[in-house]
Amino acid sequence: MVYFKKDNGCDTMEKTFKTIDEQIQILKDKNLIIEDIDFTKEILLRENYFFIMGYRNLFLKPKENKFISGVTFDELYALFTFDRNFRNIILKNILVIENQLKSIISYQLSKKYGYKENEYLNSKNFTQEKEKTRRVKDLIEKMKRQIRVNATTHNATMHYITNYGYIPLWVLVKVLSFGIVCELYTILKKEDQNDIAEIFGTTPQILSDTLILLSNYRNLCAHEDILYDHRTERVVPDTKYHEYMSISKMDGEYIYGKNDLFSLIIIFKILLEKKDFRIMMREIEYEIELLDGKVDSISINKILDRMGFPQNYIEIISR
Repeated sequence: MVYFKKDNGCDTMEKTFKTIDEQIQILKDKNLIIEDIDFTKEILLRENYFFIMGYRNLFLKPKENKFISGVTFDELYALFTFDRNFRNIILKNILVIENQLKSIISYQLSKKYGYKENEYLNSKNFTQEKEKTRRVKDLIEKMKRQIRVNATTHNATMHYITNYGYIPLWVLVKVLSFGIVCELYTILKKEDQNDIAEIFGTTPQILSDTLILLSNYRNLCAHEDILYDHRTERVVPDTKYHEYMSISKMDGEYIYGKNDLFSLIIIFKILLEKKDFRIMMREIEYEIELLDGKVDSISINKILDRMGFPQNYIEIISR
């Protein structure tokens, strides 16, 4: 059901239902060209008017709630579809990193501290910094809670509890959220953080910062929020890749690759295997070229800029 604001003479606006036909008329009144009524009706019904309209900003006249001349519904839907496909590519590769992180952490900690929960969940195995004492305690409790919750519901955990009486860490990580695993990394001892970061070919500080950002993007993708112009509050620290790619600066700060979508590409450049990264970039390039062929009223460079992508992103990402 779709609702629109209606002035009721009060401080708040009443929300009223609009039919698909009424939604189409609203779009026409906003100067949007509808070339295929039946197609537009089907998309509005299946995808939701407000979800589609979340992509309108690039096509609007400055400071007006009307579309620039020549914009079609098909173009608006093309950007919506592009973002969905892009989101699927990003989520797929975040899951690759998530699985690798879980595997590496469980291996490193099990090898060093033991594979039974009373061994690897000992608070002495984690950082002893006083300011992180509360975080260590809270995270251990979260992990114990997941053991209790999944002991009778998850096949692998049920198997180990029933047959062996414990759940090894390499099984537990399968039911831990990416957010919990990222938080787990931040409370490890320095030497354990170093060992894990070294496997990923980076530093503990960069790995810690990038994992938090990846967790944010994972949640965004899982909830099908708008991705292409997303900006994070936390910024990616300057890395060797910012310099290698010769990303432009303004007032001493990189103008791309800090809190935009291109910063996510840099994270993938750091954490993904080279083969996986190349495949991902080919998929992204294909989606951008596909979108370019479907949108005429605005330049693809305008979309790239909103994404935080340099126009020569293919060239610089290959360096």
